[in-house]
Amino acid sequence: MMNRGLTVLAGLMLTASAAVQAQTPPPPPPAQAQTAAQPQTAQTQAAGTDPRVGLKPGIEDAGVAAKNMELVAHMPRPEGFFDPKALGDLNYANSDFAFKNDTLFQGNFHGFNFYNIEDPRAPKLRASIACPGGQGDLSVYGNLLFMSVEQPRGRVDCGTQGVQAAVSAERFRGVRIFDITDLDKPRQIAAVQTCRGSHTHTLVVDPDDKANIYIYGSGTGGVRSAEELAGCSGLKPEEDPNTALFSIDVIQVPLAAPQTAKIVNRPRIFGDPATGEIAALWKGGDHGPGTQRTSTTNQCHDITTYPEIGLAAGACSGNGILLDIKDPINPKRLDHVSDKNFAYWHSATFNNDGTKVIFTDEWGGGTQPRCRATDLPSWGANAIFDIVDGKMQFRSYYKLPAPQTDVENCVAHNGSLIPVPGRDIMVQAWYQGGLSVFDFTDSANPVEIAYFDRGPIDAAKLTTAGYWSTYWYNGHIYGAEIARGVDIFKLKPSEQLSANEIAAAEAVKWNIFNAQHQPKMTWPPTVLVARAYLDQVNRAKALPAADAAAVKSALDRAERAQSAGDKRSAAAELDKAAARLAAVQVDATIGPRVQALADTLKGIGASLR
Repeated sequence: MMNRGLTVLAGLMLTASAAVQAQTPPPPPPAQAQTAAQPQTAQTQAAGTDPRVGLKPGIEDAGVAAKNMELVAHMPRPEGFFDPKALGDLNYANSDFAFKNDTLFQGNFHGFNFYNIEDPRAPKLRASIACPGGQGDLSVYGNLLFMSVEQPRGRVDCGTQGVQAAVSAERFRGVRIFDITDLDKPRQIAAVQTCRGSHTHTLVVDPDDKANIYIYGSGTGGVRSAEELAGCSGLKPEEDPNTALFSIDVIQVPLAAPQTAKIVNRPRIFGDPATGEIAALWKGGDHGPGTQRTSTTNQCHDITTYPEIGLAAGACSGNGILLDIKDPINPKRLDHVSDKNFAYWHSATFNNDGTKVIFTDEWGGGTQPRCRATDLPSWGANAIFDIVDGKMQFRSYYKLPAPQTDVENCVAHNGSLIPVPGRDIMVQAWYQGGLSVFDFTDSANPVEIAYFDRGPIDAAKLTTAGYWSTYWYNGHIYGAEIARGVDIFKLKPSEQLSANEIAAAEAVKWNIFNAQHQPKMTWPPTVLVARAYLDQVNRAKALPAADAAAVKSALDRAERAQSAGDKRSAAAELDKAAARLAAVQVDATIGPRVQALADTLKGIGASLR
């Protein structure tokens, strides 16, 4: 593996070996109440049979369990981005990913790393940049890279020496903007200061505004002094209506002059427009006996935008929020939900149609074991909602089904959709619980279809490690392992996911992928996509054997005709097969896929004429 060492950044030599001032990383959400042990949780039932139970501990030699997927590459953290004496030190923890073409960008509490993934089975480290300041979540747009900074040790100049003074012009908390035209020499061109820093941030691209992009900044840290940044106030709303609490930051980035980026709004998305109250949602506390203690809704942790449908989903500490972002400077709340089983609303993911949304609960802040056999399967889990007429309707919970030990931090964390046509499938990180791939096409009955897990990093003590995030990008799954490095996976065909379905997902290509900015996935009418749909309807036993055989025959003939043969006759046979499907009676669950198969057959036929 190539290691080019650390890069010169903005004229400053930033060495990974420089001392890092001892700073306390952002605290996890407030301690949450626990219930008594539950003897019949899903984890308990799986304990006797699941291969993930009882894996050998270790760092690079831990025991491994995998189902329907394979690890194809592993890269340890590069030199200067870990403390060999304290692998769980969050000052060097790996965090989130962003992707552009053949480059993987990985955030780290100490800075960020770039990897060449042109060959995902042989990735290469391209550059490492020291720039401490907290989570270091990254997004990329064109030749711009955005980075979240929240910790008080962050410096404007990216220095590693920290900031000692309580009030200092050298401190930076907010969103950094880098020019990455030369990937080997990123240049910081702007640093937008915010009152609470930026724990995470989200890109918003307005289809009607070609001159700007927008950043939603989510700050979860304490409010800094007004002496350090004018206009900052941490007072309660009743004490100061201009408090920096109960809002998000909207940053405008002019593409012609990104160095002039600035905050243009702090919308009160938690307020009540009728009364003017700015703290109108969950006030904090439990929901009654035997329920979670849920954090106050005065911030968002993650906001996921889906510009093609004009919606965003905010995971906002005490509530899940649905937002209208057609005017990105002025997002409007459409709906909000709460949940007695949620401790801290952490992140959100839409399905591709925008008819469902998944919210995660980061019970324990990500540093605690919350997947033990004694933990409720509805705590530290996902909540799945259908979106009906702009309102969210709860359908089910999904939690990692294999119990983990009390030395493995484990709770629901970041993931993304896998672009299988006709199905809603997500890959998700569970820290030291590994990763889980599950199907939520039936939102009331999510089902796990693949997984990967290692044993605990330490046999004797709880050490923060495991997957921060797992994302699908151009045919592979990438896992950001907090303490071990980067893992790259391939899915394997199974009874629950066919080779055709995987191949159809692999055919979807992106030039850019950012975790909290969902792209619309589309599938052209091809033989491959039709075969994927056919596998789905056959799996559901939805077609009479004669109709399934007619579709397969038509696809075989179309495939031959694309290279040699009578294209008109092949197109006619496709049309006949599609007409047969129209006459088949199917239930509402599989009906949309039968229709998609018929439409794809017609589309292939049209391309042959």
